Amino acid sequence: MKVLLKKTVDKLGMIGDVVEVKIGYARNYLLPYGLAVEPTAGNIRAIEEEKKAYLERLARERAAMQERARLLQGTEVTIAARANEEGHLYGSIGPAQILAALAEKNIFIEAEQVALDEPIRQLDKHDVTVRFAHEIEATIHVWVVPHREAEEGQTEAPAPAESSEEA
Repeated sequence: MKVLLKKTVDKLGMIGDVVEVKIGYARNYLLPYGLAVEPTAGNIRAIEEEKKAYLERLARERAAMQERARLLQGTEVTIAARANEEGHLYGSIGPAQILAALAEKNIFIEAEQVALDEPIRQLDKHDVTVRFAHEIEATIHVWVVPHREAEEGQTEAPAPAESSEEA
């Protein structure tokens, strides 16, 4: 069955494309959810106008994403984590911790945009890719430093008095 796509559908086509799909997919998914219509001359004209507006909006969004990526490029954040003497973390640093560190700098992104192949488990500087869209990405530098509980927990306490034997 041929249908005219009203919206871009992943792995099928973009808005305005006439595609051949199985009849059940069209009847049960594309048509009821308003993703496609029958490819008549009137529908094709209407979808072409929608496609023009969609492409303009997409270009504006893409320009905004490129600007955000440019501003984010090279940003450095520091995350304190507990680690052993060899520098291996007791836990791991994932997207949630990176988002929290960025939020402290008033930079807000989505967790899905942080591209980590695997969680960070080592103290050091790590380059992390933030993907805004296909081919729009920025690299941020995440410094993972040891968490110092003993130093943070103590305030300037008076030094213990040394016993001196004066007689």
